[in-house]
Amino acid sequence: MDNPLLQVFDTPYQTAPFSKIQTEHFLPAFEKAIVMAKDEVDEIVSNKEEPNFENTIEALEFMGEKLDRISNIFFNLNSAETNDEIQKIAQTVSPLLSEFSNDESLNQALYLRIKKVFDTKDQLHLTGEQETLLEKKYKGFTRNGANLDEAEKLKLREIDKNLSKLSLLFGEHVLSDSNAYRLYISDENDLKGLPDGAKEAARMLAKEEDRDGCVFTLDFPSYVPFMTYIENRTLRERLAIEFGKRGYQNNENDNRQIVLDIVRLRKERANLLGYASHADFGLRKEWPKNRRKYSPF
Repeated sequence: MDNPLLQVFDTPYQTAPFSKIQTEHFLPAFEKAIVMAKDEVDEIVSNKEEPNFENTIEALEFMGEKLDRISNIFFNLNSAETNDEIQKIAQTVSPLLSEFSNDESLNQALYLRIKKVFDTKDQLHLTGEQETLLEKKYKGFTRNGANLDEAEKLKLREIDKNLSKLSLLFGEHVLSDSNAYRLYISDENDLKGLPDGAKEAARMLAKEEDRDGCVFTLDFPSYVPFMTYIENRTLRERLAIEFGKRGYQNNENDNRQIVLDIVRLRKERANLLGYASHADFGLRKEWPKNRRKYSPF
């Protein structure tokens, strides 16, 4: 099967040829692109030359471009125009991407090459941009577990795998609640302030659903104009409450336990990496100075 996701995009500015991309293309494209990215990492690691900016840092920056492209296309579709089949693929692919990310960031041989370049950066006469990239790569590896022992790395992999699944499930629940909600308005006075274009879109949606009047949803193209322009404060409040209730309604899409699990796992991950909390990990951009024997900064 010819897979357009794995080919060069022969389009203006190499934009994605969405008319040629089918849902069944995504999973084999992800699987192939992950293998290709792993081969690129192996090529960097197995390079017999002394590590330098070009053969390590720059090579790593360009590694996995095809995988990144496929991921961007797929997860944008999953957010904007998803369906059951796409969501099923997302559940399969997300753990694979998490595993690959850990394979890269926990690769000791790769980290040692990066560290060697970093340790000799004063001798490399790097530009400002190159030095920034080098620092970003080095700190990214040290902050995300490169110095952990093997048992800790296994634990980190399991945490990241679970976080990947939970985050995806959280988004699916919010989307399901969003898709299920409709606000029907038949009184023209209730539409006061709304631009004609937004009214027409709401009428068209009502017609598609065999309803009279206008239909408004929690999707941004419907929700944002409604909340911005409708003069009826009571209706705006009603829609705002429904928007905030997504994933929090004691139904099959309830996210409360998922939120607690994500918070617990994020704290566990931060502690494993030597940070006091997930917020501490997110706000501090250096390796924590209380991290046992490791203190690169």
